[in-house]
Amino acid sequence: MSISIPRGTQDILPGEVEKWQLIENKARELCQRYQYHEIRTPIFEHTELFLRGVGDTTDIVQKEMYTFIDKGDRSLTLRPEGTASTVRAFVEKKLFGLPSQPVKLFYMGPMFRYERPQAGRFRQFVQFGVEALGSDDPAIDAEVISLAMNLYKEVGLERLKLVINSLGDKESRNAHREALVNHFRPRIGEFCSDCQGRLEKNPLRILDCKKDRDHELMKMAPSIIDYLNEYSRNYFEKLQYYLGLLDIPFEVDPNLVRGLDYYNHTAFEIMSDAEGFGAITTLCGGGRYNGLTEEIGGPETPGIGFALSIERMLAAIEAEGVQLGVAQGIDCFLVALGDAAKDYTVGLLQQLRNAGLSAERDYLNRKVKAQFKAADRLNAKYVAVLGDEELSNNKITVKKMETGDQVEIGLDSFVSYLLEGQK
Repeated sequence: MSISIPRGTQDILPGEVEKWQLIENKARELCQRYQYHEIRTPIFEHTELFLRGVGDTTDIVQKEMYTFIDKGDRSLTLRPEGTASTVRAFVEKKLFGLPSQPVKLFYMGPMFRYERPQAGRFRQFVQFGVEALGSDDPAIDAEVISLAMNLYKEVGLERLKLVINSLGDKESRNAHREALVNHFRPRIGEFCSDCQGRLEKNPLRILDCKKDRDHELMKMAPSIIDYLNEYSRNYFEKLQYYLGLLDIPFEVDPNLVRGLDYYNHTAFEIMSDAEGFGAITTLCGGGRYNGLTEEIGGPETPGIGFALSIERMLAAIEAEGVQLGVAQGIDCFLVALGDAAKDYTVGLLQQLRNAGLSAERDYLNRKVKAQFKAADRLNAKYVAVLGDEELSNNKITVKKMETGDQVEIGLDSFVSYLLEGQK
């Protein structure tokens, strides 16, 4: 009986994994420039964290979490997103007491959601995200957005669209909430069961419904923009001013609603409009979540962040036809002729690797011609041929594959010769 991979997961094989490494390295390097520091949290947490942190009216909590009871009769959940865990660590480790504020963190790792797999969307997926905790300055909202935009641009994406909205402060949201309830209540029976359950708990989430998105009441729903109080309006205007200073184009969409309960004020999404990318165009989403830290048991601490899927980024890269500059090939392939030469290349290979060179040799006792073909497949810069006779004379023949130039040099200067060729 053969065992296959679970639905909604993937094996990332050599040849493809190098693209992931390039993106991950770019993300880390960019965070270094912006002074965001990596945090690593457990892959599973107490279920209560996500009930309180993500929100019990969200699709994630209601439908998508991988939850199980452990041997100690505790309810645990594979993390479906990274913000709640990051804020939990911020509170538990008392990072709010650090002298350097705001605390700027990033994470990168697997998340888990039980949802219908489709192009670019998996049940286990890799998420990169940043969180800035401790500042309610709209300038840091703009910084967070610019970090996300710059990452996409640095991997070569151009067909990007930034959409922003304001969800307002508590006062603004309460006024908007009442307007939404009054708007939807008379005809809520025409909506799906999820929307009916959200009417009283969180009517804003009705606007995020995929089933009823084309209902006429959706298009006529009260806009949060019309219910922003003076503080919220000024905050949103300041954000737009800062985005202008950063030369980041954007659109305001009053219907943009993030799928998590903890957002307020700034909400944003970065989308791809590349031809053939697919029906789901969102690449990245984020926003401000003042109040989440208190919900998890910490002091009042404003925060803002975003999360993006590496899988979705790769899908956009493919849709735009971007060629990632993935390093390919090796520095040297050793071809051995004769038993003594084969034995000697074991140590010689180690010398090359210890010197920082990428190198390989034959392990299948193939003929010379087959060994050269193996070197071609590995895109070797140099092929070094060592026979028993050359070994006895302390010599080795080195061929530069790009030009075909061939030279015989002493074994004692072989490593330095290749290192000089790297300059």
